[in-house]
Amino acid sequence: MAYFLLLTASFIVSRTSALLVPTNPTSATVCLQMADATSVNTADNRDIIQDSELDDFVEESTLDVNSLDTLEVKKRLLEVLPRMTGSSTEFREVETLVNTLEDRHKPVLTLDFLNLAMAGEWQLLFSTSLSSRPRQNFRITEMFQRVESVSMNSQNGTVANEVSWELAENGISFDASGLFTVVCDYEIKRGSRLELNLQDSILKLAKGSALPEDIESLIGLMNRAMPKELFDPSDHAVDTTYLDGDLRITRMTGPRFEGVRDIFIRRGSMEID
Repeated sequence: MAYFLLLTASFIVSRTSALLVPTNPTSATVCLQMADATSVNTADNRDIIQDSELDDFVEESTLDVNSLDTLEVKKRLLEVLPRMTGSSTEFREVETLVNTLEDRHKPVLTLDFLNLAMAGEWQLLFSTSLSSRPRQNFRITEMFQRVESVSMNSQNGTVANEVSWELAENGISFDASGLFTVVCDYEIKRGSRLELNLQDSILKLAKGSALPEDIESLIGLMNRAMPKELFDPSDHAVDTTYLDGDLRITRMTGPRFEGVRDIFIRRGSMEID
């Protein structure tokens, strides 16, 4: 894949892809497994957690969610995620909380209300596409997803995954920075499923940023730092498994990232410590 330097200090690659969706998609509960670190923002290596790779997963959580109402389950999830240290107990609890929210979720029944509920910017809080330790010379400071429909009654729209990044190419100071955006068209099919068609990957330097000497290396760092399903969602679709005013849980379906969950909060809706 080639990235081209523009006079605006942006790099754009346009791609089109055919979407492959399983004929008989099946829903499954989310299962998490341990990784070297829990932060989704930066990564050196990454393991994709799929529904079929659970042989070594720890036993079920003992958290009693039956005594909690849905708002309490949601509150507990938002308390646990930012404070995770990587223990098996934490992963079991997140698994239980996510599954409970999905089981209790009542899907949106009308297209216009679905578009209204999904629209806006969603900050990525957690992904079951787990990361390991960050690199010393590269970091992602924010990652969010922007969802826009053509109109409230349209089945079409765009999904843009955007990250703010910083690079210390000399290993000393983070003098290069900017945005990286992955843009997809979507079409709503099968209820709330978004079938994705990857359009552009755009790398843009911030005002006053140094120009990185090795663009391909920077793209590689981006690839390793982002959850794979957000960096390259081609040939995939997204099911919304939980959605309210400020929390959104999605499940990927497709050949590479089947069953991967992403948890988002509406950008600016709440403060996460």
